[in-house]
Amino acid sequence: MKILEIREKTVPISSPIRNAYIDFSKMTLSLVAVVTDVIRDGKPVIGYGFNSNGRYGQGKLMRERFIPRVLEAAPESLINDAGDNLDPHKIWNCMFTNEKPGGHGERSVAIGTIDMAVWDAVAKIAGKPLFQLLAERYGNGTPDRNIFVYAAGGYYYPGQNHDKLKDEMRSYIDRGYTVVKKKIGGASLDEDLRRIDSILSVLGDGQKLAVDANGRFDLDTAIKYAKALSQYDLFWYEEPGDPLDFELQATLRNYYPNPMATGEDLFSMQDARNLIRYGGMRADRDWLQFDCALSYGLVEYLRTLDMLHEHGWSAKRCIPHGGHQMSLNIAAGLGLGGNESYPDLFQPYGGFPDGVKVVNGHILLPELPGIGFEGKADLYAEMRKIAE
Repeated sequence: MKILEIREKTVPISSPIRNAYIDFSKMTLSLVAVVTDVIRDGKPVIGYGFNSNGRYGQGKLMRERFIPRVLEAAPESLINDAGDNLDPHKIWNCMFTNEKPGGHGERSVAIGTIDMAVWDAVAKIAGKPLFQLLAERYGNGTPDRNIFVYAAGGYYYPGQNHDKLKDEMRSYIDRGYTVVKKKIGGASLDEDLRRIDSILSVLGDGQKLAVDANGRFDLDTAIKYAKALSQYDLFWYEEPGDPLDFELQATLRNYYPNPMATGEDLFSMQDARNLIRYGGMRADRDWLQFDCALSYGLVEYLRTLDMLHEHGWSAKRCIPHGGHQMSLNIAAGLGLGGNESYPDLFQPYGGFPDGVKVVNGHILLPELPGIGFEGKADLYAEMRKIAE
C-alpha cells in the first residue's frame, strides 16, 4: 500500500466582495488529489482536499517541500501498524520533517490541505464516512450527524444597499438558517449599526445575527464597537482585533459581556493555546473558530482539541471557519458545536452534498464514503479534472 502521486492545482475563487481587511478579487485556493495504489470498485482510491477561503493557494510550498517528502519516504513508513491503511499521523510527521517550530504562516495551509486529502483517502480505504471513522477512533463511537450551521454573508460589495442586504439575509432564513452573519469594520460605525438594524428588522423569533470585524480594529475602535453592539442580542462579536493580539481580546471582555468569537487565523495548537491562556476567552459563552484546513490539518486539530480539554473547554464551543465538508465531518465525529456555511459564496468549494437541506439551523450529514465530496456534483467535477 502506498501513495503513488500527490497532485496540486491552484484555482481561482475570485469575487468582487470584501470584508473589513481584504477583498477577494484575486483570491485562489489549492486543490489537491492524493492518488493511492488501493483499488476499490475497479478504480484507485483518491483522496481530495482544498484550503479554505481567505488564504491563497500554496502550490509552490507543496511542490518544493511537502509533496516530495511524502513521495520519497519508504511506503511502509507511512502506513498503520496493521498494514491495512495509510497513517495520517505518520504522513504528517513526514511532511513536517526538517521544519523549525514557530512561524506557522503559510506552511500550515499547505500541510493542512494535503492532510485533508489524506484523511479522505484513509476513510475511503476503510470504507466509511470520515465522521464514523473519527467517532470510532477519537470520539465516543457514535457520531452525531445533525449539525448546527450558520450562514456567512453580509460582505461589502459595489452597489450594495440596505434593501439588497435585507434580501440576502431573508434568502438565508428562507433556506432554513436561524443564524446569519454580516461583516463590520468596512464602513463607519454609524453605517454598520444602520446595516445591523436593517438585518434585525427581517429576523424573527429564535433567529440571530453574528458580526465579524476580520481583525480590523485597534483597541479603542474595538471598545467603541463593543459598547455600541452591547445594545443588541448578537450571536457573537467576531475577531475584533489582530488575531495574535491576545491582550486586546482579553481587555475587551471588560466592555462586552456577550459572546465573542475568534481563532480562524490561528494556525497551530500552540497559538490556540496562547489564546486560551492569555486571550481572556470565556468557556461558558465564547466561541472558537480554528479551521483545520488552514492550521496543519486534522492531525493538528486533534492536538488542539486535547489542549482545550485540558484547559476545561468543551469541543461544543468550537464552530470552525471555512464552510467546508471536512469540518462538517469533524463536527459530526468529534462533537463540535457546528460549522460555518457559505450558501452562495466560494462555490463549488463551499456548501453541502447535493440534496442536503438546512432545517431549523441544522443539516443531516449523509453517509458518504470519506469526506463525501463525491456527493456534491459541481465540486466533484472539479476534483475529477485534477485526478484525471
